[in-house]
Amino acid sequence: MIVERELLLEFKSVVKVEQVHKAQLLSYLRLSGLRRGLLINFNVPFLREGLFRIVNNCKPLTDKLQES
Repeated sequence: MIVERELLLEFKSVVKVEQVHKAQLLSYLRLSGLRRGLLINFNVPFLREGLFRIVNNCKPLTDKLQES
């Protein structure tokens, strides 16, 4: 889900958030050209324990092509 064309949300309900889940969100961010993502795992006692902020520091491909 994309919010206000700025934030990509990824929802999970897993026992433990693994590195592969964070990598998946980062891939979505890179493909969409967005910078910020939020991974939310609902399978936790307190929601704050299931929140992970992911930031895409890569420039979009279109920016790289214009610089060349």
